[in-house]
Amino acid sequence: MSANTPGHSRGLKKTHKATIAGVAALGAAALTLSLVPGNGATETEPVALSGTQQVAWSYNANSPQAKALAASVTEQQTTIGLKAKLEAEAKAKADAQAKAKAAAAAKAKADAKAKAEADAKAKAQAQAKAAAKKRAAEKTAASRSVARTPVFANNLDGWIREALFIMDKHNIPGSYNGLHKNIMRESSGNPRAINNWDINAINGVPSKGLLQVIYPTFKAYHVKGTAFDQYDPVANLVAAANYAADRYGSIDN
Repeated sequence: MSANTPGHSRGLKKTHKATIAGVAALGAAALTLSLVPGNGATETEPVALSGTQQVAWSYNANSPQAKALAASVTEQQTTIGLKAKLEAEAKAKADAQAKAKAAAAAKAKADAKAKAEADAKAKAQAQAKAAAKKRAAEKTAASRSVARTPVFANNLDGWIREALFIMDKHNIPGSYNGLHKNIMRESSGNPRAINNWDINAINGVPSKGLLQVIYPTFKAYHVKGTAFDQYDPVANLVAAANYAADRYGSIDN
């Protein structure tokens, strides 16, 4: 708005402009209002800016808002990254623990198997050693027994001596002379002698052998380790001496 006073040549040479611009949240058009004073007052209506004249918001990295936004994004990314890192570390730790546990279980199983095999081997070796020791002891005992057992002649003298050897082991008293004297009286030294005429023969149990022993007496006084045969000279002598020791104290009596 302007006014001219008559008689004065003064005019307004200075131009004042004012521009108001705004950007709406949904992209409304920018508006501008221009006032241009001159020789006459001219007032124009506001018009919408053309597409090329629209004011656009530009990103300024140095602005407080931009810095706050950047800081927020960085913090979120850092939090997400830290969470992912912690989860990865936890998973790696769990996997390592599971692997270690499986390895420990496998080792324990292998150790148990190895121990069982070692125990079985040791047991087998101990049994084999014990069996070998037993066989050696039996062999030694047999050798000693053979060494201690004299060889007797297969005749009257040998029979008497072998009978005395067995009688000594069983604590049956008697002497060489006592056996020999009774043998001569009963059978004259014939191991196959038999009495078929006395009362024993009549009763069906004839006397037989070197010392003429009837079967019931031979059976009752037979000594283990000798032949179970009345006609066997050694078995006959030992059984008769055992009977005499029980009945008379000794064959010598």
